[in-house]
Amino acid sequence: MGVNGTAFIAVDGGNSKTDVVAATADGRVQAFVRAGTSSPHRLGYRESIDFLGGLIAAARAEAGWGSGVPLARVDALLAGADLPVEVDRLTADARSHGWADAVRVDNDTFALLRAGTEDRNAVAVICGAGMNSVGRNEAGEWSRFPALGPTTGDWGGGEDLGDAVLFHASRSEDGRGPATALAAAVRAHFGTGSVEEAAIGLHLGAFSRDMVHGLVPRLFAAADAGDACAESVVERQAEEVMAMVRVAARRLGLGGSPFTVVGGGGVLAAAPPALLRHLEPRLADEYPLAKFTALDRPPVLGAAWSALDALTGQVAGPAHERLAAEIAAREPIRVG
Repeated sequence: MGVNGTAFIAVDGGNSKTDVVAATADGRVQAFVRAGTSSPHRLGYRESIDFLGGLIAAARAEAGWGSGVPLARVDALLAGADLPVEVDRLTADARSHGWADAVRVDNDTFALLRAGTEDRNAVAVICGAGMNSVGRNEAGEWSRFPALGPTTGDWGGGEDLGDAVLFHASRSEDGRGPATALAAAVRAHFGTGSVEEAAIGLHLGAFSRDMVHGLVPRLFAAADAGDACAESVVERQAEEVMAMVRVAARRLGLGGSPFTVVGGGGVLAAAPPALLRHLEPRLADEYPLAKFTALDRPPVLGAAWSALDALTGQVAGPAHERLAAEIAAREPIRVG
């Protein structure tokens, strides 16, 4: 197959969903499918690769690619591929399956960065279920974090924010802390008569832990309404985002130059005003030449563009534009 017909598959695997795009090097999308998490931290390393294998097969089938259509590349950018040893292990396992001539596995922050900006000086921060960041400079240097949760000092993902809501709501209800609208928010979210009932339900498994993440919009709404406890949690999250930006900027020497901060994941991509009113002034004060942008397109585009970059030797052009337009125009098909 010539370059314009070269088939590839791109994967953006998050903690809550995995998007898979099958396309060709002329930028034409043949399939777009979605399933649940592919994170090796949640599924296991081998199980994660097996899961991806099933999704790749589903994408091939949806594209109408039989065994006679070889894949030039598979680029799988996954939440949970955090440490170099994890990336190496996942890559070796993925390559052993013979999916394509070339297989790349790395962290999903690279999908966010590639989809979010063409700026060579940039920092991407993901705030979804958890927190992570990657940065680069025009010299080709990179900044990364282990991103293993509280063990490596991470706080501010959706689960952390939801737990903070429960913390303040519980203390408000029993009198250990100040009154807060977060107590009513928890009761409404779980449909319980008390915060304690919701907490016990989570402890005993009557409520899924996934429901904790759903408290985040209620947190921002309470902050917008002037609740002091909610405001303090949001302010802390803004500071955690800034902490990652500061470290990346210091490592990469970006302090005195223009650079872009890309926000992604379910929380930051939504650009909630309650968060931005704390984040943007901090960024402007410390890095007046920097700008913040929230990703407004599917991060799987970043994985697909990365594959297209490798296949064509270009980072922009008609194929890139077509790929972006066709992904934006499609609704993913749910599989699995």
